[in-house]
Amino acid sequence: MKGSSVLKKYLILCSFVASVLYADELGDILSKNKTLLFDYQYESNDLESDKLSNSWINPVRLQYRKNYSTQFKDRTSKVGTFSVMIDQPIFRSGGIYYAIKYSDALRAANATEITLQKRKMIGDAVSVLFNLKKTRLEQQKMRLLIKNDTIDIHQKRDSYNAGLLDSSFLDQAILKKSQDEASLLEMDLRLLELKQKFSLLSDKNPDTLRLPKLHLMNKERYRSENLELKKDILDAKKAAYNEKITWAKYLPTLSLQGQYIDGDLNPLFANPVIRERYYNYGFSVSMPLDVNSFADIEVSKVNKLRAAVQVLDKKETIAQEYGWIYNSLHILDKKIHLAQKDEKVYQNLFRVTKNLEKAGEKTSLDSSIMQNSLQIRKIDQKIYKIDKQIQLLKLYIRMENVL
Repeated sequence: MKGSSVLKKYLILCSFVASVLYADELGDILSKNKTLLFDYQYESNDLESDKLSNSWINPVRLQYRKNYSTQFKDRTSKVGTFSVMIDQPIFRSGGIYYAIKYSDALRAANATEITLQKRKMIGDAVSVLFNLKKTRLEQQKMRLLIKNDTIDIHQKRDSYNAGLLDSSFLDQAILKKSQDEASLLEMDLRLLELKQKFSLLSDKNPDTLRLPKLHLMNKERYRSENLELKKDILDAKKAAYNEKITWAKYLPTLSLQGQYIDGDLNPLFANPVIRERYYNYGFSVSMPLDVNSFADIEVSKVNKLRAAVQVLDKKETIAQEYGWIYNSLHILDKKIHLAQKDEKVYQNLFRVTKNLEKAGEKTSLDSSIMQNSLQIRKIDQKIYKIDKQIQLLKLYIRMENVL
């Protein structure tokens, strides 16, 4: 018993590792162009965030001027001046610190949003793969139904020719076969549509890709690794930092000014004590008085509160999403169980019909109907299992470090 338990754990571990490997493979499912677009989005986000993080540093201004004057009768005076000027705030009542923190939160929030978009696109591609497999199974099922329709028409035609059956029953059997054949053609069209949709997302061959085996994670993991919740939390941080930045905007600011000048002396002020190269420097303290300051601060405060409520609302939404998927999986498990029960019933019926066929009481057509019906219920189980994977995929595409 102990060895059996160890073997079971080993098989579960192997299944999990295989699932992760397949997920890694499908993480590269997008086409090169789609992947490149996301890479550029990440790069652009980093560069924009770096720019915002350093936005509190004012540029150094370089200037060269050349002035000409005809004020003197005997000549035209020329004065050239080169200067370097800075006017840099070094204290904004905490505004500089919170501006840097805001840019970091913005970088992370935008990166999370890009990751979420990429996850959803990968999820769309994987969903197409699942639906391709499901549609092919539905085609197999439909072909078996058409075989049964053909047998049913044959049997009812014999009964009709013998005067044992009304023509309306034969008409219904013929109509059902025609409807099933039309459904099979619609499935062919659906396959073409799915393949076209996949080609828009990926440049890989859908027939060679292995599908992952997804498992239901616990609710806590789904909540802790949920990208949508992570983005809302980062947005709340942004709003909190922005409120502090707005406050600091209306508080005192200390700035340093400096200027280096290298210029020709103006002939009007030619004097041995005047230098061509010199510095101007100083500092300033400023504070704006704005009639809209109170409203501006209140708006930033309301935005912070709204973002905090958004986080709470997202947590409730996540719980509802998980509950809905959990319940839908439970219903699909019931469908699988019913199909398994039907499979056992049809196995017994097929066995009985086969024996009656040997005894001459039933025909080979009767046995074929039972065998086809048995295969249909087996296929139904496979279809329901794919439906479970499609439901689980809705959770996985919103999480980090998967697909």
